[in-house]
Amino acid sequence: MKARLKKFLTGLGETFWLVPALMTFAGILLAVVMVQVDASELLPDWLLDSAFLYNGGGTGARTLLGAVASSTIGVAGTVFSITIAALSLAAGQMGPRLLRNFVKDRGNQATLGAFLGTFSYALMVLRTVRTQDEGVFVPHMSLTIGILLAFVCVGTLIYFVGHMAGRINVDTVIGLVSEDVGDAITALTFDKPQNAPPPASTWANAVAIADDRSGYLQQLDSSGLATWADEHEVSIRLLVRPGDYVYPGAPIALVKPQAEGCEDAIRAATALAGHRGSPADIEFPIRQLVEVAVRALSPGINDPHTAMSVVDRLGAALCDLVPRYLSTGLTAKDDRPVLVTPCVNYDGLVDAMFHMIRQNGSGSTAVMVRMLDVLTSVVSCEHDIKRMQTLTRHADLVRSDAMRMIKAPSDQASVEQRHRNFLVMRDRGPLGVLLA
Repeated sequence: MKARLKKFLTGLGETFWLVPALMTFAGILLAVVMVQVDASELLPDWLLDSAFLYNGGGTGARTLLGAVASSTIGVAGTVFSITIAALSLAAGQMGPRLLRNFVKDRGNQATLGAFLGTFSYALMVLRTVRTQDEGVFVPHMSLTIGILLAFVCVGTLIYFVGHMAGRINVDTVIGLVSEDVGDAITALTFDKPQNAPPPASTWANAVAIADDRSGYLQQLDSSGLATWADEHEVSIRLLVRPGDYVYPGAPIALVKPQAEGCEDAIRAATALAGHRGSPADIEFPIRQLVEVAVRALSPGINDPHTAMSVVDRLGAALCDLVPRYLSTGLTAKDDRPVLVTPCVNYDGLVDAMFHMIRQNGSGSTAVMVRMLDVLTSVVSCEHDIKRMQTLTRHADLVRSDAMRMIKAPSDQASVEQRHRNFLVMRDRGPLGVLLA
């Protein structure tokens, strides 16, 4: 249940309509409050006679509020159209999965909400205005607030134009997704090594638990499931992790020994969705960055500079990972393993970063050279032997693919030189590269 609640709240926070709806409701509520203040006759005469308050008649008030309402709803339609155009451009140039970053952008949501909220405020105040024939009531304070909101909308429109112009810039998008990668590394890694999970032989007599659902595992309540396993004195090994696809009828976990209610406990601790996007999936923002690079390397776009920028950000993420440790997926209670969850290791993480870019950019000398330069920078600050072996494997793959796909001897020489620099950096450090 906790996993499903987290899924609901996460999805609600990423919806486009929530902030505009709340601001619209706030506009209606503000109008009701301000009209009540005007009707209470608590405002002093010196304030009502002030030049800062609207002091016209009912006809002018209706005209003013009508103008504010009609203009704000018209501009709101324009704002929505610009947003849709930006989404279409992003989908074509950078990939449809990046639309999520545009939809959840608070600047776009607040802009649309400002216009809709002002429109709702103007309508609510407009219905209370009375002329001479109807019994005079002109809410002076409410009209003044309406004028101020109209000026706020003007400023918001200026902000929105600049905001959208910046957001559809590919470097801005890469920077935003890179921040998501950094946040995921900070949240899902540790500053100390984690205990290793029990060996595979431990699960020799375990019972497989099947699941009839289908979809991507988006939320996992690991603490709740571990508590249940501890209370029932069982050990559970999940076969999927956040971001993996669950196939109907396929085993989702192993349990040892078998306990009644295990299927229900696993179902309650997991929430599936039709799309990948779990906050516990460290590979998800990485795959978003890779998608930008792969599309940039497609023949229809042919933009190696964007791919090189992505490679730079991926290298920075690996450098941030140097002092950190990836999760082993083990949850223990009183030194007894109660839950083991599959986790991405360093090999898998680097594979997700570089395999597709290398495969699609093997014919581009600039991209291959940049990949080797980035791997050289990463290995210069990495001291773990196993991680260095992973980096070496990728450097060798880049060199092999480049030698096969690049025909110009001078370009091949550039790749060979960068590969030698990588090996010297790995074995002798920066001084060795300088003296080489």
